[in-house]
Amino acid sequence: MRISLRLPQSMPVNRHTATVPTMEILTMAVEALWNNKLRTALTMLGVIIGITSVIAITSVGQGVQKATEQQIQALGTDVLQIFPASARTGGISQGVGSSSTLTWQDAKAIQQQAPAAEVVSAYLQRPGQVVYGNLNHSTNIVGIDLNYLQARNTNLTQGRFFTAQEMDVAKSIAILGPTVRNELFGSNGNVIGEQIRIQRNIYEVIGVFEKKGSEGSMDRDDQVFIPLTNMSSLVVGNNALNGFAVNGIYIKVADGDQSKTAEFQVVNLLRLRHNLSPLQSDDFTIRNRTDIVNTFSTVVGLFTVMIVAIASISLLVGGIGIANIMLVSVVERTREIGIRKAVGATNSAILHQFLAESVVISSVGGGIGVGIGILIAFASAMMFNFPFVVSVWSVVCGFGLSFIVGLLAGVIPARNAAQLDPIVSLRSD
Repeated sequence: MRISLRLPQSMPVNRHTATVPTMEILTMAVEALWNNKLRTALTMLGVIIGITSVIAITSVGQGVQKATEQQIQALGTDVLQIFPASARTGGISQGVGSSSTLTWQDAKAIQQQAPAAEVVSAYLQRPGQVVYGNLNHSTNIVGIDLNYLQARNTNLTQGRFFTAQEMDVAKSIAILGPTVRNELFGSNGNVIGEQIRIQRNIYEVIGVFEKKGSEGSMDRDDQVFIPLTNMSSLVVGNNALNGFAVNGIYIKVADGDQSKTAEFQVVNLLRLRHNLSPLQSDDFTIRNRTDIVNTFSTVVGLFTVMIVAIASISLLVGGIGIANIMLVSVVERTREIGIRKAVGATNSAILHQFLAESVVISSVGGGIGVGIGILIAFASAMMFNFPFVVSVWSVVCGFGLSFIVGLLAGVIPARNAAQLDPIVSLRSD
């Protein structure tokens, strides 16, 4: 009796050697997967979702981190900010800056006696109403000195800044933030020379600051700036026994690396000026923006890693899905495997065949996931207006993870296929 064995077209065998070339194995793997398109696509889905999540979350996290760092750096990472200590009412702290322990004289002393402090600027602020004609706007009135432009790294888009003579005589002049200008005068036109009213006092508008955005919970553009001397005498009134108290002091250092040196010098100088004993705590607080940037970067980085780790769980689910489908495929193709072995295919060739199918599924799914993840990250960056960042390492890791998942998921099914007895396989229906 003659037995005729027909080898499926998707399983060609090199009859002259016991091994099958790598490209031939990949070709057979692709053909086998293409013959079951729907099942292959559904198997890829878990890997696609996992890689998409990893790429999108990593990219969005890096974009948000970069955007925040840019905002903080725009405000100046070479700037220290000093606040008065917290006042207490009935034993309850009223928050940083609520007491009157800093004065303009402290700022002048820091400028003269702290070598690391390049520019020192004091400010005094209060909420208030600004009136123009029949329009009024609730905003923040800020008294500033002549060093404000340098200390805050800002410029004017219209008009000019205060002069030393105007500061000395406490002249009633004002510079508007962009938001206040838009609320009272609209976004177009020249407002220089217009008159506004603050607490029944008339102020002449001499300039408009450039747009700077928010700093924490404070909108830097929604403010009106007047001379510090005028703020102390007309808006706030005498608020300290010696000189007048301020709400804070900005210190710009020549180099960001000198911020710690400047902080050390300022702490010692202010403790001496405020007659604090070694046992007493500081009656002021210093905020170093370099520390803020570093802390925020660390927090966002850890948060991104945590989210990516959670998203990677879907990769595990995808790998389990690949393993399940490959095990089913081995059972369905038992007779086919028997035929291949009968015509000379080695266990190694069978093993490589099924491993190749598993790796192709995960690699193609990983590539699709990377593409979708990048598109989602780009769309998010455009929608929420933060930098679009896709790091090479995240893409490489995405492909690498998908390859490893496919390799690991295919090991058991491929081994099972390679170990099948050819006689038993040929008897399979």
